[in-house]
Amino acid sequence: MQLHTQEWGTGDRIAVLVHGIMSDHRTWHRVGPALAGRGYRVIGVDLRGHGRSPRGDYSPELFADDLVDTLPIGAEVVIGHSLGGLALSLAAERLRPARAVYSDPAWSLTGAAQPVDPAVFVTFKRAGRTLVRNFNPRWDDADVDVELATLADWDTGTALALSGHHLRDRTPERPVVPSLVQIAGEGFLFTEEAAKELAARGFEVRTVQGAGHTIHRDDLPGFLAGLEGWV
Repeated sequence: MQLHTQEWGTGDRIAVLVHGIMSDHRTWHRVGPALAGRGYRVIGVDLRGHGRSPRGDYSPELFADDLVDTLPIGAEVVIGHSLGGLALSLAAERLRPARAVYSDPAWSLTGAAQPVDPAVFVTFKRAGRTLVRNFNPRWDDADVDVELATLADWDTGTALALSGHHLRDRTPERPVVPSLVQIAGEGFLFTEEAAKELAARGFEVRTVQGAGHTIHRDDLPGFLAGLEGWV
């Protein structure tokens, strides 16, 4: 499946951005231009069931296959947040980027510091401004607006396809390319022990202290500082 894409900047060095569940390329509205300012041609995708991309069947493997069908091989760096991190990890061997960054990736929801079944996200489809603001007190008005817009364009079937008996630990055994895992200091996915295990498996691990799960929207300077040497 060919995915909808949004680009920022020009040039031969390519950076790829893959969003998390309930979102789309608009979540990167500040990151895309920031990386373009560093000389990258930045490609943001909408995963199937999100934004302007087609609907269909859903699974982590299908999300990954779509990335391979849509994105150029051998990008300078690929960055995936949450579900986007899961999809990228399943596509990395085929995409062959020079470097991969997994920003609070949703690899193991059952083994998370605060376990969660994605089916609970369905209720957020009807979220209003007050609820979005309460869950994300550090966001500015532009990010709240983006969240409401992306929720309106999101297919809740994507969450249901990841829930229940579909839940399992998909943490990679090893990185297939040089890889950074960026952990949210105030997130719910990773315990200290899990971070140490990732380091033992060969990932570089960095924590952005004070940031919630969506690091790039909670603390853009912290997010970018945590990418130094990788972008």
